[in-house]
Amino acid sequence: MPSSLPRPLADLPVRRLTRDDLVPCADLSEDRGWPRDEHRWGLLLAAGTAYGIDDPAGKGLMATCVVTSYGPDLAAIGMLLVAGRYGRQGVARHLMHQVIDATGGAPLSLYATPAGLPLYEKLGFNAVGRAQRVSGRFRPDARSGSHGAGVHTGPAGRAGLTVRPATAGDLPAMIRLDAEAFGLDRMRLLTRLPAFADHLRVAEDDGEFVGYAALWPSSESHVVGPLIARDTATAKLLVASLAGATDRPLRADIDARHEELLAWFGACGLEPGSATTVMTLGNPPPSGDWTQRFAPLSVATG
Repeated sequence: MPSSLPRPLADLPVRRLTRDDLVPCADLSEDRGWPRDEHRWGLLLAAGTAYGIDDPAGKGLMATCVVTSYGPDLAAIGMLLVAGRYGRQGVARHLMHQVIDATGGAPLSLYATPAGLPLYEKLGFNAVGRAQRVSGRFRPDARSGSHGAGVHTGPAGRAGLTVRPATAGDLPAMIRLDAEAFGLDRMRLLTRLPAFADHLRVAEDDGEFVGYAALWPSSESHVVGPLIARDTATAKLLVASLAGATDRPLRADIDARHEELLAWFGACGLEPGSATTVMTLGNPPPSGDWTQRFAPLSVATG
């Protein structure tokens, strides 16, 4: 049953969340019909700045929002959640106003669900792109190279292209390639990736570093992201390598401009699901080379 707000919105204090709030954050995700994703919440609370409103009735959190900063030029907003019992009472708008003020005028980006899109439009966000979710059981495609443990070789005509498990020494190259693709330094986030991901792969072409991808757990599935690669052939080989490391279904949020990769996912058994709209507020800097950005780590981090 819906609950009426016990006080005016302006009197609801917004506070910074900490690691101690991990379980209430996961509870709120579950309340909204999302996976609990305590693993992802742990990363967000460590790498980002999380804000929340406590439920005055003492039932955990009324609302959450996370900001992941990439310096003064851009911050990503995610995990804007309001408990179902307090829905449609202006709580999300109230929290977003507080979060936008807290970012000090930095340009913002986010992935909007269809339900959230009207609010973000009213707040001044503009649509700049689209991401398509795909999910399902991965069926190997012979054109993507070998499928199994160890080193994966490229498709016909790309004999020098290989994928292997990442090592600690690969992190500087990952950060450099990511900055080229993303347009900003995401070192603070990427340095946490080896501990966050269940599997991390890198791609090389005759010794040249040309891509990387991670696989992390979410409920009963594994999520592919980030997926950064020089071209679509490299992205396919990275995904095939990661798929060979899990018996769970896969999920990924793919930049909708990568039509060839989306068609390949379909051929490999993954079905299209919900789509999100990429939106920005302010004047973000040039966003790097989108042709190398196939999937974010999470729609919550950009």
